[in-house]
Amino acid sequence: MRNDSAEPNGIDDMRNIAVLGYGVVGGGITTVIEENCAKIRETVGDDVCVKYILDLREFPDSPYADRVVHTIDPILADDSVELVCETMGGAHPAFEYSVSCMKAGKSVVTSNKEVVATFGVELLECAKENGVQYLFEASVGGGIPVIRGINTALAADQISSVNGILNGTTNYILTKMRTESRTFDDVLAEAQVLGYAERDPSADIDGIDAKRKIMILTALASGKLVRDTDVYTETLRNVTVEDIHAAEAWGGAVKLIAGSVIDGDAIQVHVCPMFVPWSCSLAHITDVYNGISITSPVCGDVMFYGRGAGRLPTAGAVVADVCAILSDAAKMERNPVFVKADDGCVKPFDEIGFRCYIRANAGQVELCEALAAYCDGTEVLSDKAGVVEVITGKLTKPELDKIRVQFAGIESVIRVLD
Repeated sequence: MRNDSAEPNGIDDMRNIAVLGYGVVGGGITTVIEENCAKIRETVGDDVCVKYILDLREFPDSPYADRVVHTIDPILADDSVELVCETMGGAHPAFEYSVSCMKAGKSVVTSNKEVVATFGVELLECAKENGVQYLFEASVGGGIPVIRGINTALAADQISSVNGILNGTTNYILTKMRTESRTFDDVLAEAQVLGYAERDPSADIDGIDAKRKIMILTALASGKLVRDTDVYTETLRNVTVEDIHAAEAWGGAVKLIAGSVIDGDAIQVHVCPMFVPWSCSLAHITDVYNGISITSPVCGDVMFYGRGAGRLPTAGAVVADVCAILSDAAKMERNPVFVKADDGCVKPFDEIGFRCYIRANAGQVELCEALAAYCDGTEVLSDKAGVVEVITGKLTKPELDKIRVQFAGIESVIRVLD
């Protein structure tokens, strides 16, 4: 372990970068650079070297042990470091470190969805003010190049909607519930053993992770970063095997969908479990994979699909941003630009109507008569053994709440993706 002020030997003639946080993704960055050094050299025009690794821990068995520092100061002071990869996670001190690096003339790339969703406007402004770049391809979709796709391939189009499966953990759980008829709690426990879910899985299964990602995608599509309090977010905890089977009988699958609709200056954003018909590509995405469907007037429907998380796919996206900046390719691209959404810009979720799947311990006639007061076109899926299942016409959340009060026997309500 070297002293923080010591100068690493023999690497000053390369393109030097630093890594903040040597966890799953940070460790993957060094692996990707090692295993793809020839391709990176061809792209950048020189070798890329990780000169510093900032972490609170020691890594005595790592070949990078002599690169580890415990404060940001030597990175900020070293003019040979052109770029910093922030893979710390969390909003703080990731935000402060990123700002300090950019003020020191160093570009920053990140996989940190929380810091981008929270401070994306400020970080992009800081990059512009200091003549550097701030890229965040790895913050959404792991190795899926959706952010670059929006900024470049779809730059001439006006995106009208985004719908995505943005969390691999929840998609794995729903896949196992469907294929093996196992309960949510049972599959969650397995996902934790396999490392797909954290010991505290709330960020995944309560939609927080997907919320941050749809905030970023919506900002890229609309130019406006909404507040997290403006995104209606619903947990996956209440989905049952009966819901999964009902979706199959109806002709689709249950997925945790993060979606947004952009209509001029108005934006609507949500994250919730939904019935997705087999006619939609998102219904067929299984296990830990992610998929993002983008709709626009010119291109119609465009699908991005791939591994949405994981050490190497995410690290690969970080290194792709590194290569884009060091090769100057990023200067030729349309840089991400967005501002904070104005008050009133986001349409309240309570005003949005969705068709819904409802399962209730009630008579068919009584339930359908109650629904008729709020919507048209209720379709009865089944009515047997005292349990009725229907697909309703469009209902708002307040209307659903009233129906729940009226029928205490309602067991499940899941919205439908149209």
